[in-house]
Amino acid sequence: MNILSRQIKRYSIRFLAVLYLVSSMQLSQAQPTNPINPHEPWNWPEEYVLNQVNQVRAGRDLTPESWPDGARVAVLLSFDVDNETTQGLRTGEINIGPLSQGQYGSRVALPRIVNLMDKENIPASFFFPAWSLKIAPEQAELILSSGLHEIGVHGWIHELNTVLDSETEERLLRQAMESIQAITGITPVGYRAPSWNHSPNTLRIVRELGFLYESSLMHDDRPYELLQNGEATGIVELPVEWILDDAPLFNPLGPRYMNPRDVMEVWIDEFNMAWEERTMFLLTMHPHVIGHRSRMIALEGLITHIKAKGDVWFGTHEKAARWVRLQAGMD
Repeated sequence: MNILSRQIKRYSIRFLAVLYLVSSMQLSQAQPTNPINPHEPWNWPEEYVLNQVNQVRAGRDLTPESWPDGARVAVLLSFDVDNETTQGLRTGEINIGPLSQGQYGSRVALPRIVNLMDKENIPASFFFPAWSLKIAPEQAELILSSGLHEIGVHGWIHELNTVLDSETEERLLRQAMESIQAITGITPVGYRAPSWNHSPNTLRIVRELGFLYESSLMHDDRPYELLQNGEATGIVELPVEWILDDAPLFNPLGPRYMNPRDVMEVWIDEFNMAWEERTMFLLTMHPHVIGHRSRMIALEGLITHIKAKGDVWFGTHEKAARWVRLQAGMD
């Protein structure tokens, strides 16, 4: 090998060595020396913990000094009209028995509930997975004929939104809005997430679609403004709570089953405290659950107690959200 060849080889080796060093430095910068292990939260950096917690938080309390007509407490009765969607459709586990329970919701329970609300002159909010309304569209006329009630969005097929990618979650919510609007002739302004949970993308999608309020979260007992990554969103949250939900405690096959009259006493205690605090009492029910005869007796007993207490305003979620926005200077 001549002198020129040896020099070329020597310079080539040096060049490759430098290239390897630069590549190694870039790789070390791209990959942190201490990557975050999702299964070891005790080792998470402070900034990472705060970022996770602050994705969606409660902002300012929106409880007004008084409710419409000077009332000291707002009572918001809501019904998640899940029907067949939670009886097999959402999971694809099609079984005739559970589906029959779903049809009970639209066939028997919903008329029973609407008749009670209309008789008592109590406005209520009904949240639909779109497929629940598509299967039995006559439910819309039943609810809207009195002019008292509101219909909101509860997903497409009661999908588990927390496992969906952003594009799919947004597509399904848009489909749900369009389907409900086509059947009812009304643009829904309220959203309640299926299973009462948010993915990292849910609040962004809700904001982009222009919803007036959201009703899935549990930061407070009172209405409040949602924050997203520390930023005020202008979205009113009307919070829910498992204590104030009929489904967990009325399942006769579950380990937590309670007598309907015992559940009524829990709800009465919750209302009484809301009355003392001058805030809000929000109850979530499901027609195929609450609409059975013995459970309707419990609902009737609760209504009787609330009306006897007095100084109460009954409203839809939409009217409550518009009222608190107005009182807080958000509009």
